[in-house]
Amino acid sequence: MTIADGARVSQKKAKVRAAPASRESARPSRPAAFREALHQLYEGSSSAAYRFRYGLLAFDLFILVFIVSTSFIAREPWVEACDVVFGLIILADFCARLYASKRRSRDLMHFSTWADAAAIVSFLAPIVGEGAGFLRILRTLRLLRSYRLLAQLRADSRFFRRYEEVIFAVANLAVFIFVMTAVVYETQHTINKDVANYADALYFTVTALTTTGFGDITLPGTTGRLITVVIMIFGVTLFFNLARALISPNKVRFSCPDCGLQRHDADAVHCKACGKTLNIPDEGLA
Repeated sequence: MTIADGARVSQKKAKVRAAPASRESARPSRPAAFREALHQLYEGSSSAAYRFRYGLLAFDLFILVFIVSTSFIAREPWVEACDVVFGLIILADFCARLYASKRRSRDLMHFSTWADAAAIVSFLAPIVGEGAGFLRILRTLRLLRSYRLLAQLRADSRFFRRYEEVIFAVANLAVFIFVMTAVVYETQHTINKDVANYADALYFTVTALTTTGFGDITLPGTTGRLITVVIMIFGVTLFFNLARALISPNKVRFSCPDCGLQRHDADAVHCKACGKTLNIPDEGLA
């Protein structure tokens, strides 16, 4: 064997020894891999990610039903135990989302993040009061506005595609009603004998929102009047937005290839904005 042949053999052996080391260095660390897996669950497009986000949505709706139903009964030990369990689950989800986020500083400043923090405090510290737990519904609204979840709902549900605007209008109004009901109850039940439970607070919120104003329940003082003004101004706006969504003709979501207009009449042949011929998929069931 010549000296050149020996050198080539030595180089091959060195490459073979270096290959496992390079593969090891290219492999991500366990924390990085775990973070990426979490990120894919919250932001990815796999079937597991969709199932995970649907599970979060179902959990949020269950939390809402629990808060509403238990607000009309006395604070029993089992209710407080459920509060702690739900609070720990929400806290774990809160920490996992922040850990997996690639824009953590921006997410920390988002209103829904603070709403989740208020809900966690209300569940884990019963002395604070259960009212802030109504802010949990804001997370349901945020999930519904998630691009990934919206795309999946449009793909999976013909009902959602047809009544998307109505669903969002109902969700916006429901969020406002439940949050303002909590605000009315938490600020009034200790000083106003007419607001003894959430049913009274809900009744006042709805009568103020619709501007019916029967007058059997009123909120005294400057704070009470300001709360009433907020309910009337924002509530009427959301109520008329729901009425508009119910009355206006149904639109389909289809991006115009030229101008990008998203919403068109179900039977549209041409784009109203630019006149481009459209090819809107039609199931033929209308």
